Amino acid sequence: MKKFLLGALLCPFIFSACQSTSGDTNHTVTKTDTVSKEQINAEEESKPADSATILARKEVPVLCYHQIRDWLPSDGKRAKDDIISPAKFKEHLKMLADSGYHSILPDQLYDYLVYGKSLPEKPIMFTFDDTDLDQYTVAYPTLKQYGFKAVYFIMTVSIGKKGRIAYMNAQQIKELSDEGNVIASHTYDHKNFSKFTEEDWKTQIDEPTQKLERITGKKVEYFAYPYGVYKASLLPKLKEHGFKAAFILSTKRDENYPLYTIRRIIDPGNYTARNLMHSIKKSFK
Repeated sequence: MKKFLLGALLCPFIFSACQSTSGDTNHTVTKTDTVSKEQINAEEESKPADSATILARKEVPVLCYHQIRDWLPSDGKRAKDDIISPAKFKEHLKMLADSGYHSILPDQLYDYLVYGKSLPEKPIMFTFDDTDLDQYTVAYPTLKQYGFKAVYFIMTVSIGKKGRIAYMNAQQIKELSDEGNVIASHTYDHKNFSKFTEEDWKTQIDEPTQKLERITGKKVEYFAYPYGVYKASLLPKLKEHGFKAAFILSTKRDENYPLYTIRRIIDPGNYTARNLMHSIKKSFK
């Protein structure tokens, strides 16, 4: 009888202890499961996307500019595609700013394409080719007025040169970089990428990269093809020479190397702001 009463008295405590232990175990399992999911998500985010995944991501609008000046009587019909007046340029930027666009830079685009990282609402990228001085004297302050940053693809042979066309000097290029813009490569003297020889990888790629890095004190990791022309068989070598991505114009992206064939469209001088918006929406669906 004493044994029975002792057992009856102890049972609730044993049952209570069992419940408590069971509850702690369940809590521990849930915690472990949560940590595991977080680890899995982190691993997925750190894993680079394959080409098919990159191609499937929605394209970000990338605009390309050359000369920001008024047309001259001597300008040919083809040249006018690459020339936009300061007034038109400002009108287009104002329209984009008023429409809620936010400028992004290449590292942001790379992280979005490769790792699926988020971008600001209505992202857009502004790019400038060939080192023309008006990109510094006209485009840069106008972009700054609307809170935009840009990428400047530098042709190093032209740095500091003056003549029919004036070009940016090293101090101006460094200022652009110091102010949060990106300085990138556009070869030494605009040689067609599809015609590169083995020697050109030194003179058109490595030496210009080194020069720009000395000027800015920063790594140069992005490239734009002269004339927007590329050769598929040469794309792997860009990665070997330190580039994370490269930019073409409006032609089709390469299915195997989408990071090295990121599309851009030119904002020509005969476009109204409405024309530009239509072109952006049509080109980057």
